[in-house]
Amino acid sequence: MPPQGGPGRRHAPVGRGGYLMTSIGLPPPPLSPRGIVNVSDLRGETVAFCASGGLDSCTITHWLSEQGVRVVCYTADLGQTDETDLGQVAERMRACGAAEAHIVPLRTEMGEAGLRAVQAQARYEGGYWNTTPLARYVTVRGILPPAMAAGVTVLSHGSTGRGNDQVRFQLATNMVAPSIEVYAPWRDQAFLDAFGGREEMIRYCTDNGLPIKPPSRSLYSTDANLLGLTHEAGELESLDTPASFVEPEMGVRPTEAPDHPERVTVRFEAGRPVTIAGVPLLDAASAFEVANEIGGRHGIGINLHLVENRFVGVKSRGVYEAPGLELLGTAYDVLLQLILDRRARRLFDSNATFLAEQIYQGYGEDLASRLAQELAGSVAELVTGTVTVELYKGAVAFVSVSDAPHSLYVEEAASMSRSDAFDHKDSEGFVRVLGVGARAASERGLVAGVLDKR
Repeated sequence: MPPQGGPGRRHAPVGRGGYLMTSIGLPPPPLSPRGIVNVSDLRGETVAFCASGGLDSCTITHWLSEQGVRVVCYTADLGQTDETDLGQVAERMRACGAAEAHIVPLRTEMGEAGLRAVQAQARYEGGYWNTTPLARYVTVRGILPPAMAAGVTVLSHGSTGRGNDQVRFQLATNMVAPSIEVYAPWRDQAFLDAFGGREEMIRYCTDNGLPIKPPSRSLYSTDANLLGLTHEAGELESLDTPASFVEPEMGVRPTEAPDHPERVTVRFEAGRPVTIAGVPLLDAASAFEVANEIGGRHGIGINLHLVENRFVGVKSRGVYEAPGLELLGTAYDVLLQLILDRRARRLFDSNATFLAEQIYQGYGEDLASRLAQELAGSVAELVTGTVTVELYKGAVAFVSVSDAPHSLYVEEAASMSRSDAFDHKDSEGFVRVLGVGARAASERGLVAGVLDKR
């Protein structure tokens, strides 16, 4: 793989949330947007293609090569479970006409992105841990430095014109490397004329002897990385198909989990998990590997279901797997309940909702997202403690918390028994003051159904 950097090249500083403060590579070449980029504009040029190794990747790589475009494929190692040997992906892409094919190791970065999601509690519409959107940001940031170092000025991807990923690839690239053009074959009429759908691509690959995986009648589409799996399309488009229709890959269905619960202890220090079930963690990636294995075997975060609002304006149905995120995210929230007062909690929760939507819609690299992540990072510095939870058939239940130095919970003050910390009579004046407003609202006709008509 080409070296990442060179003489006169320096990398921009990284903020606390993990986002770069400026664009990749300084100084950037002058901006010269071409508007809509079609294959006719790319003949004779080199394009960096984000290759997963699937049918679309094989088809697009070969088709572009036939159109006179030099294709350099970059495959991100995100800890995906659906490709056990990424070296075979590189071989497959070269066999499909790629001039070069590189594997970019990004498992560590994927783990850090997942940890930031836990710290921010960034679940889109309350149910989706944004596993695929986070992977797109990690992929763009991982692929662009070596591609730019090699002099490539165009990034391409295989996302369709009907989904969210096209927006994520586009906006992430525009924000972190504005000089780089983005070419999307599925928005190019020449490509659409050649390939109306999956059947035409399979026929094209077969006719050209391309080494695609044996065609299968997949019942749904799956996208995988270290943090989780997303399943959609196919049979899942029907709301008559239950979430349990999906065959889990990161664990078992809750109904198939063991009949005996398991207690698991997670230790957080300044927002980072340092041990899970007594296992020391080297980094965020190892935290998710351990949490995925433990959570998955109990059906935690398996077959999560959401009918969500896509950014392109349509409803979409997804079934998700995220055992590690669900386990760590739930344990983390236990500490948040102890640390945040009601005003901080309200701000944190609104920030979580905002950031989750930003990430989902492709704006995870902008100023607003960086500020939102900074808020979550500031809170994370206070999240230290040991949390024990019980896992049983898809549920994560609280057991205990210890050694949480920033906890606001004082057992004596919260007690309903006699306590020197809180005298019940002290509330008399407080409640009477609140009652002034309540009575005024009633007397001015602001309360419906008033019983006292005097």
